[in-house]
Amino acid sequence: MFETGLVSVSFRGESPERILQEMVDSGLQYIEWGSDVHAPCEDAERLQEIVKLQKQYGITCCSYGTYFRLCVTPIEELPKYIHAAKTLGTNILRLWVGDQSPWLWTQEEKTILFAQSRQAAKMAEQAGVILCMECHRNTFTETKEASLELMNAVNSPAFIMYWQPHSTNTQDENIAYIRSLRDYTTHIHSYYWNGKDKYTLAGGIEEWRTYLREFSGDHKVLLEFMPDGRIESLRHEAEILKEIIAGV
Repeated sequence: MFETGLVSVSFRGESPERILQEMVDSGLQYIEWGSDVHAPCEDAERLQEIVKLQKQYGITCCSYGTYFRLCVTPIEELPKYIHAAKTLGTNILRLWVGDQSPWLWTQEEKTILFAQSRQAAKMAEQAGVILCMECHRNTFTETKEASLELMNAVNSPAFIMYWQPHSTNTQDENIAYIRSLRDYTTHIHSYYWNGKDKYTLAGGIEEWRTYLREFSGDHKVLLEFMPDGRIESLRHEAEILKEIIAGV
């Protein structure tokens, strides 16, 4: 039901090879490569190097974490991100929805966003990939209401969601978000924060079990950022994540 992995942006200062080695040592199976540092979509040579390393270490790319922003990044650039994702061996791309909270969008801006989102979904359908929207502050998908409105407006199996807890929300608020969007959710980003303060997952075992029990079907649960930023902490956090999942 749940499989474990890592988001590469957790360690922007580390090489892909070091990250993969630490993943193997930590018993993690899947990686989401970030397009900003480790796997730029226009660097074909780097992408091929990563493919070779994945085979060497036995790690599978489960998603491509892009920083493509709908209504910010030109839609004409989406195909090169899709091509990079396929090169890495995944059909899932993470996208962001704009650069402001949903209540700041005018009706005209929302109309443009929904139209571009439907265009992006059609491109994804034709390419055989799935676009997943980041559940994040200061984007249109910050709230469950706006996210659900967007999902309904696009209405495409190639245009769905990620989920992660908002660190300033209550547990009940985060659960309400899950219940509204779980039918549209694929991967889950896992961390334990309070506001901007980062803590080990060990402090949130029962909270995370509560979150995961809300989901059904198969999901990748990807560690995102360490409490201290150190790659040496990955093994401990991976063990806690596996302990959480074992108790769901």
